[in-house]
Amino acid sequence: MPRVIVVSPPFASHAAPLAALATALAALGAEVYFACAPEFADLVQGEGPTFVPLTVSRNSNTGVAEATRQPVSEAARLREFLDATRVGAVPALLTQARHRRADMLADPEGVLQSLRALDDQLSPDWYVTDQLSFAVTLALHCMGAPYATFCPGHPTYVLASSDAYFGVPYDWPRAMRPDQSDADRLLAAARENDAAFTSKFDAFARRHAPSAPSPGRAFALTSPHAVVYAYPDLPWLPDPARGPARLHAGHMVPPGVPALDVDWSQRLERLRRHTERILLVAFGTFLSARDDVLRTVVKGVVDGLPGAGVVVAAGQRSKALADLAGDRAVVAATVPQQALLQHVDAMVHHGGGNSFTECLRAGVPALVLPFSSDQFAVARDAERAGVGIVADPNTLKWTDIPRALDGLRGPKRDAALSGSVRLRSRGPVWAAERLLRVMARSVPGR
Repeated sequence: MPRVIVVSPPFASHAAPLAALATALAALGAEVYFACAPEFADLVQGEGPTFVPLTVSRNSNTGVAEATRQPVSEAARLREFLDATRVGAVPALLTQARHRRADMLADPEGVLQSLRALDDQLSPDWYVTDQLSFAVTLALHCMGAPYATFCPGHPTYVLASSDAYFGVPYDWPRAMRPDQSDADRLLAAARENDAAFTSKFDAFARRHAPSAPSPGRAFALTSPHAVVYAYPDLPWLPDPARGPARLHAGHMVPPGVPALDVDWSQRLERLRRHTERILLVAFGTFLSARDDVLRTVVKGVVDGLPGAGVVVAAGQRSKALADLAGDRAVVAATVPQQALLQHVDAMVHHGGGNSFTECLRAGVPALVLPFSSDQFAVARDAERAGVGIVADPNTLKWTDIPRALDGLRGPKRDAALSGSVRLRSRGPVWAAERLLRVMARSVPGR
């Protein structure tokens, strides 16, 4: 069995699924090291992977972005990003494109030095790295180290063609299609980033590994051996005709979803005394800061859906939303999302890849309110798959909520349950088994 180092960026929404994959690889007999920032050591415990401290990014998110200690400049960038989401989809994506220039290749020399030291120390046979850790991928390319790519979000993060650009949704949900001028501005910014990063990658590779092949388009640089997608293989998604093995794991929920603890079981029991159905509301680790939208959703449930209750993950805004709590509403900083999905009737989420796939696995339909990143593409997939309804979070009124959530009953609930049956046969163990097969037959020289 191979010795594998799984390298994760210090972001909870990336580290948790990568830790699930690392744990599955270890359970199948591989010698696995999980390399991430020290704050994430508790993601791997017991007889599973061995934790190795490694920081590959200057910013981080340990679970609630606003609560994570950040350099002053990074905190300011987070505020700027959140402000941009209030303006609209394209302004948010343009802000992210501008920020990308500063953070995606912030310290490539330091990352290369750290990985070379780790390589000397552990002599791994393989690496697994996050697609969005571009500095890590570039370092591994320069080192000539065999690696597999893990795609944490929408599959189009791995560019499928020459006319695809990172940061431009492959398709938009019906409710949020931009006008042509906005679409052109976004495409121009993405092309500019593509050219700038490709130039940086090429210069770095020529400086540090002059005998290595050119990395080519920076955002398209991935493993030539295997890409693991934490996403289902939906028939309409663009897919490269040739290339590495493409392993669509469907989701990264570990086997045996943990049961609710006593406290959460009691909270649900109290809700059910006053409600007939329960809705879960969570906007991920960054966007819980949009407490204006959280308030709109909760008000729509409590005031517009008699007999419905709501659990909301409010992050650092839980105190600001505390007035909403009552017999039919639970407001908490964080929630055990995977466990709760086994007990709720629908979810309202932001279109994050983890939320989308966890809902699919649990058979739970969703109202999707995308704000940024790949969330528009994920929302479009939920719409096309018939498992969700999409609305613009910035134009949403509380009076829109009852009709939208009632629309998740019937066919959309049935579609979600049908998708659950298909997805439960996959997951991190399925991906680990197939990844080990790729590793066994692909032993490139170093």
